[in-house]
This record gives sequence, structure tokens and C-alpha cells, in this order.
Amino acid sequence: MGKVLVLNASYEPLNITSWRRAVILLLKGKAEQLEHNGKYLYADFYLPTVIRLRHYVRVPYKEIPLTRRNILERDRHTCQYCSAKGEQLTLDHVIPRSRGGGDSWENLVTACVRCNVKKGNRTPKEAHMTLLCQPRRPYSSLHFEIIKYTQGNLNQEWKKYVIGI
Repeated sequence: MGKVLVLNASYEPLNITSWRRAVILLLKGKAEQLEHNGKYLYADFYLPTVIRLRHYVRVPYKEIPLTRRNILERDRHTCQYCSAKGEQLTLDHVIPRSRGGGDSWENLVTACVRCNVKKGNRTPKEAHMTLLCQPRRPYSSLHFEIIKYTQGNLNQEWKKYVIGI
């Protein structure tokens, strides 16, 4: 059937669960349904796609490691200059290391070899290249799951609850 986005009482994304678990939370009164995909589960009960917990759940902050794999996931395995996809992607320092740019979520992007060579030891502005999106730190490991479940036209109703992903 599908996955369901679970929001905390504060409307921030908390996790992704199965439709069965979401229905149980709804039936027990622990959550409210915010979105559905128009499909009936039974009678007047729509299959949920987004639910919100009625009580706030405190989630401990967990640092996401800065790794090549995580940068590729964040950037959806896409060159951030020309939109090329594939296996031959490199990591590019937006501000080159020789100019003080370090290894950080905000300074690393995926780039195809062609764009990385073209940019060279310059900033994107100096190389007349535009980034598709400004690189930033993912807010949680849920970030990567949300990216996976919202690719293409999947779970479009999630988009308004996960702005910036």
C-alpha cells in the first residue's frame, strides 16, 4: 500500500512508518490524520499518508556523519552544477580548500568530473557556474529516507511538511 509520514505534535517530521502502524495510532487516538491519497481502507476510512501525533515526543539530537555517501544521498546522486546523474560523481569544495574552504556540509557538493574540472580552483561565481541548491546540513537521518520516498511523484502530499528537503 505505502508509507506514512509521521509528524510530531509540533508538525516536524519524526519518522516514516507503515500504513498498518499508522492506522493503529489513529484508531488508538494517539494521532490524527492530516493527509490521505484518496484510497479507502474501509467504509469512510481513508488510507493515511501523513499523520500527526497528538502528544509531543522528545527526540535526542544525533549528529549525521559527514561522509561521501551521505553527501551523495543529500544531493540525490546528482551533479549540483549540470544535473547529471550517475556513478562517476566527485565531491567538489564550493570554496576551494586552497582558499580556506573546509570539509563541511555547507561547502561540499556532488559534481560530475566535467563540471569539477571546469570549476577548478575557483568559486562557482568566478567560474560562471550556478549551484542547483545551496548545500546545507541535513537536519536528521530521516532526511535521507524522506528524499527516497519523495522522488518523482511519490508522496507529493508530504512536501508541505518537509520544506527544504
